[in-house]
Amino acid sequence: LRLVAQTRMERTFNLFSLWSDHQDVTAAAEEALRDSGLWACREQSASELSHGEQRKLEIALLTALQPKVYMFDEPTAGMSIHDVPAVLDMIQKLKDQGDKIILLVEHKMDVIRSLADRVVVLHGGELVADGPPKEVMRSAIVQEAYLGTRRKYEASSSPQKSAA
Repeated sequence: LRLVAQTRMERTFNLFSLWSDHQDVTAAAEEALRDSGLWACREQSASELSHGEQRKLEIALLTALQPKVYMFDEPTAGMSIHDVPAVLDMIQKLKDQGDKIILLVEHKMDVIRSLADRVVVLHGGELVADGPPKEVMRSAIVQEAYLGTRRKYEASSSPQKSAA
């Protein structure tokens, strides 16, 4: 995190400079650790962190860069149910700042419902829905393609053919 903060602050390599001379860089890295809930893990290497903690670290690295646009590709994939809320809270905090653009690629409808203001749905490479989450989730094609509800309904309401 320190290197990311150093990069954002445009501090280049200087052979005659000590890391202790740059307390603002260290403070920025420590702030990102605290905000991500990883302060207790600060002495561990990234490879020693759990999968969920590594995801939090990825978001902390992004936030330390302070970009205007964030792109998350299935941020909760492969995570335990205990780690998911913390990652979603981190993304929600970024969203709440109001000055960030957040693009989220996600297939979990509960994640989409909790974070999205606008949903764009592609199916078979084509745009099939675009709008507020509630409106998009009511779309018949979205229900069929992603929620499976329409297909189940059609299967249960169609007459059965007998083998005569």
